[in-house]
Amino acid sequence: MAAANERCFGVTNIKHHIPLILDLEDHNYDAWRELFQTHCMTFDVSGHIDGTLRPASAADTAWHKRDGLVKLWIYGTLAQPLFRSTFQTGGSARDIWLRVENQFRNNKEARAIQLDNELRTMEIGDMSVREYCQKLKSIADLLTNVDAAVNERTLVMYLLNGLNEKFDNIDHIHFQEEESTSFR
Repeated sequence: MAAANERCFGVTNIKHHIPLILDLEDHNYDAWRELFQTHCMTFDVSGHIDGTLRPASAADTAWHKRDGLVKLWIYGTLAQPLFRSTFQTGGSARDIWLRVENQFRNNKEARAIQLDNELRTMEIGDMSVREYCQKLKSIADLLTNVDAAVNERTLVMYLLNGLNEKFDNIDHIHFQEEESTSFR
């Protein structure tokens, strides 16, 4: 077990293992959390973030070293504004983990409103249809992550509303199909 626990010290650059920088503006908490938890599980240090691994005593140097490493991993994957708002001296990796989580979980309603507005007002602009659809789907997925799922019918309506004049015939075709099926 000691050899497995020491493998974690071989990670010299956390960004090679977790390629995301957690940022309040990018709405990437769920992806970051999944990558981070998987990384910690791989290196047998998950207990430092979930609170199940505690030091045997105040003098448990091995635990404190591993916990310090996990703290560095967390801080090394945060955008500067998020780092500044969660940084506190002392405490454990679990303490930091909870502060980061609270930054995202406590703002769910505000994030849902912001994402819904972004989804409703998105326009295709210069994007390809594929890029536009992927971006809409990505925002819809983020809304699901904050417990504000968008149904498919509403998503299609947002998609159509964001198309520009070169797609005017799509609305016409869509309503013709709807009209013909309503008379059957």
